[in-house]
Amino acid sequence: MLQEESDLALIIAQIVQKLKGSNLYAQLERQAWGSWEKRILKSLNSMCTELSIPLARKRPVGEQKELLNKWNEMGTDEPDLSLFRPVYAPKDFLEVLINLRNPNYENGDSHSFRTHLGLIQVPLKVKDIPELKEFFVELGLTAGQLGIDDSTQVPPELFENEHVRIGQKVLSEQDSAAAQQYIRQGSPTALRAELWALILNISSQPEDILYYEQLKTNVIQHDLLVDSLIYKDVKLTASNDDYYFVFEDYLYQVLLCFSRDTSVLGHFAYNSASPPKSYIRGKLGLEEYAVFYPPNGVIPFHGFSMYVAPLCFLYHEPSKLYQIFREMYVRFFFRLHSISSHPSGIVSLCLLFETLLQTYLPQLFYHLREIGAQPLRISFKWMVRAFSGYLATDQLLLLWDRILGYNSLEILAVLAAAVFAFRAVNLMEVTSLAAAEAVLADLSTLKVMPLLQIFLFATVT
Repeated sequence: MLQEESDLALIIAQIVQKLKGSNLYAQLERQAWGSWEKRILKSLNSMCTELSIPLARKRPVGEQKELLNKWNEMGTDEPDLSLFRPVYAPKDFLEVLINLRNPNYENGDSHSFRTHLGLIQVPLKVKDIPELKEFFVELGLTAGQLGIDDSTQVPPELFENEHVRIGQKVLSEQDSAAAQQYIRQGSPTALRAELWALILNISSQPEDILYYEQLKTNVIQHDLLVDSLIYKDVKLTASNDDYYFVFEDYLYQVLLCFSRDTSVLGHFAYNSASPPKSYIRGKLGLEEYAVFYPPNGVIPFHGFSMYVAPLCFLYHEPSKLYQIFREMYVRFFFRLHSISSHPSGIVSLCLLFETLLQTYLPQLFYHLREIGAQPLRISFKWMVRAFSGYLATDQLLLLWDRILGYNSLEILAVLAAAVFAFRAVNLMEVTSLAAAEAVLADLSTLKVMPLLQIFLFATVT
C-alpha cells in the first residue's frame, strides 16, 4: 500500500511539474512574442516617419482607375522601392528563438535536456526516430511512393498507373479524409490541384468569388504601407527565381488581397501571437480607437511571397488560388513565423532538427558546432519558407503533398536533417560557416523522397 501511495505521489508530482513547465512556457511564448511584435511595429513606424508615408490612405479616384486598369499586369509596374526595406528577415527571427529560455529549466529541473548542445534551449517534446518511423509509416521502404517509384527505372504499371486510378476514385467520391490518406504516397501531377482543394475543403462557390472581388475592391480603394513591402518582397524573391518569375502578377493580386482579409484574424485564436494594432491619429493607447494593422494581422517578412509562388503552378484562377493559399496559411504556414510549443511550430521544428543531428549524426553535429557553423543557422531559412525557393518545384510539391497528407510540418525538420546527412562527407571537410553554407547553397538537384526514405528507414537506426 505504501509503495502504491509512493508511486501515485511521484506521478502526481510529475504531472504538477509538467503543468508548471507548460504554464511557464505559455507565459514565455506570450512575453517573447509581445517583445518581438513591438520590435516589428517599431520598424514599421520608423519607416512611416522616415519616408513621411501613412500606414494607410484612400487612393484618389484617378489612382484607383489606373490600378484597376493594370490589375492583371502589375508586374510591369516599376515603382521606386529603394527606400523600403523588409521589416525583418528569417535570420532576425532566429535570434529571437535562440534567446528563448524557460526559467523552470534554467534552475536545473530538466537534467536530460542539459545535454542538448544546439541553439534552441527550450525543452519541448519532439519525436525521436522510432516515433517518426511510426508517424510516417507510409514513407517506408515497402510502400510505393511518387517521387521514387515513378522514376524511369521502374515500369509505371508497377505503381503509378494503379495509384492514378485510385486517385481518380478518391476524387469521384469527394472524400476529404481518403484524399488526405492517399496523398501520403504523393499525388499524380494531373490530380494534385483537385486533391489539395478537396483536402482543404475549397470548392469555389459564387460567394467565394464575390468575397475575393470585395477584397480586390478594398485594394483598389485603399493604399497600405504593407503594399510596398509586398511589392519589394516579390521583386527581391519570386521575380528573381527561374521557376516563379512568370507568376509575378498573380503574387501581387493574392498578397494584396490577403493583407485586407479580416477572416485571417481567426487563426490568432489558436496562436500565442496577437495581431498588431494601430491607432487613429491622436488617439494612441485608447483601445476604442485601435484597429488591426494590416487588417489581416500579418506583417509580411522577407520571403513571405514564396508561400504563394508554388501554388501558382496548380491554380490559374485568381479567386481559387487565393482561397487555397489562405487555407494553407491558416493551417500551416503561420506556424513557421510565430512562437509556440505546437509540434508543427517553428520552435519545435528547430529542436527536432537539432536533436536528429546531435543524436544520429553526432560526429557531423559536433564538427560543425566546433567550427562555428551551427547547423540551424543554415537550415532555418529552408524550414521557415517550407523549402520554397530552394527545391525544384516538382520536388517541392511532392514535399507539400506530405505536409497535407500528414497534417504536419514535422517533415520539414526531417528533410533538413536528411540534407545534412546526404552532404555529410563534404561537410566534415569544411572549416568555417561560409564553407558549410557553400556546400549546402544549391538544393535544386535533390530528390526529396529518396532522401527522406533513406534517412528515416535505411541510414538511421
